[in-house]
This record gives sequence, structure tokens and C-alpha cells, in this order.
Amino acid sequence: MTDTELKARHRKMWASGDYPAMVETFLLPLGPTLVQACAISPGMRVLDVASGTGNASIPAAQTGADVTASDLTPELSQAGRKRAVAEGVTLDWVEADAENLPFEDGSFDVVMSSIGAMFAPRHKAVADEFVRVCRPGGTIGMLNWTPEGMIGALFRMMGPFAPPPPPGASPAPLWGSEEHVAEMFGNRVDFGTLRREELKITAFEHPRDYGEHFKACYGPAIAVRANAEKNGQADEFDAALDAFCDEWNRGSDENARFEKEYLIAVGIRA
Repeated sequence: MTDTELKARHRKMWASGDYPAMVETFLLPLGPTLVQACAISPGMRVLDVASGTGNASIPAAQTGADVTASDLTPELSQAGRKRAVAEGVTLDWVEADAENLPFEDGSFDVVMSSIGAMFAPRHKAVADEFVRVCRPGGTIGMLNWTPEGMIGALFRMMGPFAPPPPPGASPAPLWGSEEHVAEMFGNRVDFGTLRREELKITAFEHPRDYGEHFKACYGPAIAVRANAEKNGQADEFDAALDAFCDEWNRGSDENARFEKEYLIAVGIRA
């Protein structure tokens, strides 16, 4: 598979389903959390990489910062533009690949990503680009799902049903490991903040409603289930997802609660 084909597949995957609905249902708290951790303030030049619908970009713009939201998937940026208009904030929206950003060296005071750049397949290329476009002394911040948390477990559950990953690709949840962040950035970033927190989700009445929401809205889950269906494993996938939801439910059968662990990594670029 060529790089062009890979990026086209990623665009299609994230445009499928209804990721904006997923954001509105339970992901909204993450963006402001990262903005606060990065200490974004008026006048800062901020780049949000793999910005999706603007979950971090829009709160950053609300601080008075000069924000550029970049994402590979135009459909998500379009949803973000509508959100920004509704919130009464202005920011730039740029179609961009996290592994090859179309910005000059040292262009930004803050380069950040909330559960976005982690899904680009080549992690070292992402780290290199973060460092390149951030000015020396600027801030680099990421909020990523952890390997040990619920989303890490979800991707492990989906693995046997998924098509083989492209050559050179690394598992997305690795970005939620302190050791992996240190390995990717090396001595180029001094991470003063490395802490784990949990997103509590109470939007679903029954545990398996969460799985149905994922199958309807979440591009990666939709792609994996389509592959399972192609291989005659759709029922097996659905059963595995139901069992996963039951296992990770921290509430009751009639009042589901899930807790998703993430890592906040914020540091100063050397």
C-alpha cells in the first residue's frame, strides 16, 4: 500500500459513522483539559494536530490564542467549523497530515493533540513534526488513551478482527505510555507533566449501548466490523464487543458507567 492509499484509507475511516456525535456524547471534557494543561493564554500561536471537530482547538481559541486546527479528514473539520461558529470563535482550519505538517519550522508557541495524532501510524514521524513546528522554548502537549486503559483494551479486543496494519505502523495506545512518549521525543522535549487521569462516561443506560454507539459512530470500530463481516466473523465480533462492554462497566446493568484512562504529557521543547 502506498502512502497516498494509506492516508486515503484513514480519511475514509474517520469520515465514516458519526464521530462528531461521539464527541458531543462523552468526549467534550478532554479538549479543555489539555488546553489547561498546556497553559494556553491570549496571543499564543497554537497548532492543534489531528484536531477532529475542534475539541481542543475551540477551547484554545476561547482563551484568546491564535489557533490553527489541522486534520487529515475534511468532514471532521467541517463539523468543527460549525461548532466554532456556534461558540462565536474564529480559528484557521487546515487539511494536514500529522506525519507531514505543512508549516514552517518554529511556527508555533504550542503544538498539541488530544486523542488525535496518536492514530497516525508512524509515531516517530509525528514526534519529529511536533518538534519541528514548535519554537524552541515552546510547549508540546498530548492527551492520549493509555495501553492499560479501556481504549487500549478495546483495540486489543478488535485486533483479531482487523485487517493487518500497514508496514511500519505502531499501535495507537502506545502513545499513552510514559516510556513511549520519552522514547519518541528523546531529549528534545522536557516533560514536566506526565500524569494519568480518567474520563468518566455515564451517557449510556445499559453497558452494551456503549458498544452499539461505537459500531454506529466510531470509524475504527466500523472499519474493523466491516472486515469481520467480510470474513464471516460479524457475530463473533458483536459477541466480543458485548463481553467487552460488560467487563468494563463500572456501574450497574441499568445504569452503566465507564472509566477511560488517558495520559497527559506536556513539556518544553529544547
